Amino acid sequence: MNRELYRHRLPSGRHIVIVQGDITREEVDAIVNAANGHLQHGGGVAGAIVRRGGSIIQQESDAWVREHGPLATGEAAITGAGTLPARYVIHTVGPVYGSGDEDNKLRRAVRSALQMADRHGIGRLSLPAISSGVFGFPKERAVPLILDEVVRYLSTEKGNLEEVRLCNIDQRTTAMFVAVAKQLWKASA
Repeated sequence: MNRELYRHRLPSGRHIVIVQGDITREEVDAIVNAANGHLQHGGGVAGAIVRRGGSIIQQESDAWVREHGPLATGEAAITGAGTLPARYVIHTVGPVYGSGDEDNKLRRAVRSALQMADRHGIGRLSLPAISSGVFGFPKERAVPLILDEVVRYLSTEKGNLEEVRLCNIDQRTTAMFVAVAKQLWKASA
């Protein structure tokens, strides 16, 4: 079962929630998949999403790529969520560590996912630590960037998003998000 470890209400009235658990079990409007540009969901979080949500997610992803072409780093696409509790999966391509300009590429990937959510009327979104798995982005660098980009977006953009949940299955990543959040809001208190 997913556990909410930290919640913060921004001055905009929107919430950021840090969750330890399985993103495929999140009961939200949409979850974010850290994808590759061809939307081939074989391993990691992407593989788990398709295994739990069904092959329809891969089929819709294949159709999206046939129609629009592969996603560039920092771009996002949306499909249905199959049998997942969420209604949608937003697929975003984060940077492979060592590809250059990784910090800005990661910020663009997060922002693209948030913008896609707003364009589709999504109120609650669950987002993992994009690029910090098989793409090799160091967690201690990725976590503060992801959190900062979510805070910036929710603080400045008008839209439907009311809650962004930062959901990760591993304790280390989740603990890092909690520590960075506590430091951020302690400093602004």
